[in-house]
Amino acid sequence: MTPGPERKTTRGAAACTPAKAKVSDSDTSRSLRYGATTGASKRPKYVIEREIPGAGAMTGSDLQGASQKSCSVLNTLGPDIQWVQSYVTDNKIYCVYIAPSEDLIRQHAAQSGFPANSISAVRAVIDPTTSEQA
Repeated sequence: MTPGPERKTTRGAAACTPAKAKVSDSDTSRSLRYGATTGASKRPKYVIEREIPGAGAMTGSDLQGASQKSCSVLNTLGPDIQWVQSYVTDNKIYCVYIAPSEDLIRQHAAQSGFPANSISAVRAVIDPTTSEQA
């Protein structure tokens, strides 16, 4: 349900720029590994669970349309909310957003027509390199 992290959609007013954290493989900054973001300020990151039966069977065109709708609403809400990316599973879509509050995410859901069944604040980000931390 999202363009790739490096892609910008530029159709009319629906320009939507995903948040980007520029981290190279050689980056040794612990703050980035533990969930801090660059450029997107210190706003909290959230994971949104959207129950959408049959989501995994959506066509590329369906996903593009959903993405365009989401971006259009994001543009009306302003720069405080950013869509990072989404993961489509059989019956749910998990979206990652950066926003100052859950309320702004709920506004996006209401205006876009997408459910926001669960909104969880990200407290830390771990990956295989976390096991190497001293």
